[in-house]
Parts: sequence; C-alpha cells; structure tokens
Amino acid sequence: MWNKSKVNRYPEELADESLDYKYNEDRTLLEIKEYIDKTYEQHYSKNKFQATEFILDSGHGEGFCIGNILKYTQRYGKKGTPGDARKDLFKVIHYAIIAIHNHDNHLL
Repeated sequence: MWNKSKVNRYPEELADESLDYKYNEDRTLLEIKEYIDKTYEQHYSKNKFQATEFILDSGHGEGFCIGNILKYTQRYGKKGTPGDARKDLFKVIHYAIIAIHNHDNHLL
C-alpha cells in the first residue's frame, strides 16, 4: 500500500536545485523506481525470469504492454482504495517503460 511518508524521502544526489519541479516529478520518479524494484522481488520474478520476458521474446510484447496499459487505465479509481488506484497508475507507467524497451529493441 502507498505510504505518503515515503513521498518526501529521496536521496540527495537526485535533488536538482536548478529545477523547480512543480509536480514533484523528481520524487515521483524515485517512487516509480522503488515500485519497479519491488516487482523483481515479488512473485512476478520466479527463478530470475519474469513471464513478461517470455511474452516479449515470443513477439507479443507490444500487444501485451498496450493491453495492460489499457486495463490498468480503465480500472483506475474503480477498484479498492485510493492507494490501490495510485498503484494502478504505477502499473501503467511500468508497462509503458516495458513497451519503450520493446519498441527500442525492435528498431535494432
């Protein structure tokens, strides 16, 4: 579950005092990284392989990622608590990052 106290915590090396982030993007990006890091520790990563890897390798990555982005976007705010809704946004971002990786690898 989302812990609001963690939002204001981030390493000093990530602070860029020359930028005036109006929407706490620096903090949110760190939260996204922490969320993604946790997925590698959970059941999504069995035996150091994620099911997503097999889907991407089989050529179905684009549809898989876009489908999940749509799923979690449409579900946002309709299931569970406000913390669950926030987590759905993190899932959308994570699948978008994977889609970017898939896109970039298909350009090679």
